[in-house]
Amino acid sequence: MSTNNATVLIVDDEAQIRKFLRISLIAKGYKVLEAATGRDGLAQAALGRPDLLVLDLGLPDMDGQQVLQELREWSAMPVLVLSVRSSEDEKVKALDAGANDYVTKPFGIQEFLARVRVLLRTGGGAESAAATVVTGPLSIDFAYRKVTVDGEEISLTRKEYMVLSMLARYPDRVITQQQLLKDIWGPSHVEDTHYLRVVVGHLRQKLGDDPTSPRFILTEAGVGYRLLQR
Repeated sequence: MSTNNATVLIVDDEAQIRKFLRISLIAKGYKVLEAATGRDGLAQAALGRPDLLVLDLGLPDMDGQQVLQELREWSAMPVLVLSVRSSEDEKVKALDAGANDYVTKPFGIQEFLARVRVLLRTGGGAESAAATVVTGPLSIDFAYRKVTVDGEEISLTRKEYMVLSMLARYPDRVITQQQLLKDIWGPSHVEDTHYLRVVVGHLRQKLGDDPTSPRFILTEAGVGYRLLQR
């Protein structure tokens, strides 16, 4: 990817770091977006559609690891973590959560720019899902973790949201019970289908979805669930 049209989003609560990176990146021909919080960073990632995210882990509103996890629900953009956390455990955790590279503060600007070039060259063509999925009156905004039906926001538990977001990532495709249980509850719970049935039941109630004549979630008997695309 040419640096002439690449956009880099910096998510860091330190204004001096953002200024230093902004000046360095602009000097090399990049466009720059900035955010001081994780939630604002996710919103700008959705709205600004940058080609690369530079992410600090120590953010004031949410941990950078959580930002990574939420981002990976809908985006495949390359992520370069820039953090004072230098332990191997932190690096492994970030890489497992979806980071593409990890640089420890303090850092050399030339090394940083080189890593930016590599990520844009190798990851810039990755496809991302939509930041918002809409099916009929149901809207799921991944950046803000906001679910609405007929324009009214619906309050979901963490598990309810995770089930819905997994289905929304692959609309009109069947997601098996085992896959949902493994990804949301963990590998040791792949046989605990009653957990899933209870959560889907509560989710349907909140969405106003009749299982006998579903608008949103269709049960594929003995297999799994599918989000209907309308």
